[in-house]
Amino acid sequence: MSLKLHVIICSTRPGRVGPAVARWFHEFARQHGGFDAELVDLADFKLPLYDEPVHPRMQQYEHEHTKRWSASVAAADAYVFVMPEYNYMPTPVLTNALDYVYREWNYKPCGFVGYGGVSGGLRAVQMARLHATTLKMMPIVEGVAVPMVASLLDDTGKFGSNELIDASARGLLDELKRWAEALRPLRA
Repeated sequence: MSLKLHVIICSTRPGRVGPAVARWFHEFARQHGGFDAELVDLADFKLPLYDEPVHPRMQQYEHEHTKRWSASVAAADAYVFVMPEYNYMPTPVLTNALDYVYREWNYKPCGFVGYGGVSGGLRAVQMARLHATTLKMMPIVEGVAVPMVASLLDDTGKFGSNELIDASARGLLDELKRWAEALRPLRA
């Protein structure tokens, strides 16, 4: 049975470049062949600030948006969060989405594609890794940093990577696959 990877777009603001970077990574993951990759956009779920009355650990969801999000998260064996950096931090929409469910994340590896200015989102990724551990996810050390992301967009807004970014993506996917396979018994 093939492993399912969700490549999650973690920005919802108008004018975002996240979809361009995520489409590139999604296609890269498909060509890599280690996963059945699916592109997931947090904007499609329209999650309000957490509004469930019962702790997510109990999985007693009342709202349809939570049930949809729960099903999406549960369907994957691994995740790659494609995320910008907002004030040295992950986007509020990612933090909210992570907190919406709990068991659905457990015992799954995750990786990060950070993008932004000179830091390439590294500070936000570090904070998101810490958050992931509290959800019993295994954040992978390997990652992709995309500094000065605007310089890698063409006139149509399509993202074009380079040799260094591609090598980082390959390393991330290789390691993510190892961990997804190793953690499979805990997810069973």
